[in-house]
Amino acid sequence: MKTINTEEFSNKLREKAIKISDKRILITNYHGTEQEKDLHEAANCNGFGRVRHFKLNTGNDWPLNPLPIVPAQKYLGLSGLSEFNAQVFQNSICNWRCWYCYVDFKLLNGDSRYSSYLTCGDLLDMYQAEELKAPMIDLSGGQPDLTPEWIPWMMEELKSRNLDDKIFLWSDDNLSNDFFWKFLSQNDIDVISSYKMYARVCCFKGIDEQSFHINTKADPKLFYNQIELFKRLWELDIDLYAYITLTAPKETDFESTIPRFLDLVQKISDDVPLKIIPLRIFDFFTPVQSRNDVDKQSLLTGQMKAIEVWQKEINNRFSSTKRSLPIYTFRKTKQII
Repeated sequence: MKTINTEEFSNKLREKAIKISDKRILITNYHGTEQEKDLHEAANCNGFGRVRHFKLNTGNDWPLNPLPIVPAQKYLGLSGLSEFNAQVFQNSICNWRCWYCYVDFKLLNGDSRYSSYLTCGDLLDMYQAEELKAPMIDLSGGQPDLTPEWIPWMMEELKSRNLDDKIFLWSDDNLSNDFFWKFLSQNDIDVISSYKMYARVCCFKGIDEQSFHINTKADPKLFYNQIELFKRLWELDIDLYAYITLTAPKETDFESTIPRFLDLVQKISDDVPLKIIPLRIFDFFTPVQSRNDVDKQSLLTGQMKAIEVWQKEINNRFSSTKRSLPIYTFRKTKQII
């Protein structure tokens, strides 16, 4: 398996995907793509958007997934939801190649055949023209943080339209680079950390160096860099959450590997594991079916072994009272014990 040079690839993709002078981001258009075949309903916003249907329940043999439904309920004053719809826009670049990614890889290279440069105003014009408008906007990818300006630009545009207290803004981050600090001004960071209707989800791409490398094709040592980047974001007191993909070879020693990972993230803050949700991986998406450079069956079997150990560790480390608190309870400066 060829290892991706993450730093070099990240810089190359960023150059293709952002126009600083007029605040444009290269946004994916789904029409005619492999990903379009898997959409539950037709792409909207002239092909540049899609509606994603989030569900709490992802199967009887998997824990509930409260993201982003429970944070959305808090911000929007809702309750009791088991499903929730979001308007998704994808930037057209990603610096890793996760074998389970439901996006076809040709949509991750900044290919102008499947994308266009759009401003946040362009995106919101199309969104507001839709008959049915989801109350949440998800800035997804790809890897949105290769173009981190997208987030404060969208916040500014929402505020200019008096939508900043009506729409919940959510963004994804694969914890692959430090562009958030490298390219954003302190004012940009202050805008993000103080924005009331915003939350961010990061994704840990494995439970150890081996699974991380298999999952992403990146240098195994960057597994630990993910934890450091999450710590830097945590210190900003952003409303921060995380997924973790548990796909690992079935022969992995999960009984030692998962506790080791949890020990590492608890060095950030004791409650961080309660902010991390195991993301169940499926192989039925169209782009995934043609990828044969990993032993998918072994990795999927491994994730089912891993989830049992994960649940046991969480139960051992936290009381039932604490585990029952809403996931948004725990933050750097605002924790409820």
